[in-house]
Amino acid sequence: MSDLPDKHVSVLGATGGAAGPAGEFAEGARDAPESAADRRRRRAQFLRDLAEARELRARVQPRRAKAARLRHAMRMRTFRR
Repeated sequence: MSDLPDKHVSVLGATGGAAGPAGEFAEGARDAPESAADRRRRRAQFLRDLAEARELRARVQPRRAKAARLRHAMRMRTFRR
């Protein structure tokens, strides 16, 4: 199972955006184009959640996290000259 929420969960509902308390879009919000600021805000929230999930995974599974760090380091060394 993935650590990410299901697709039907509204991201805007958690941040107080266009979604109402039931996670439904407000009237006309679906037709209105998304502003650049809204997109950046949602992206920043997503990246914060992703970083938090990675930190949690690293704490819960330290051996796997260490192996992932070592693999990443080997990949980075491959491209150095």
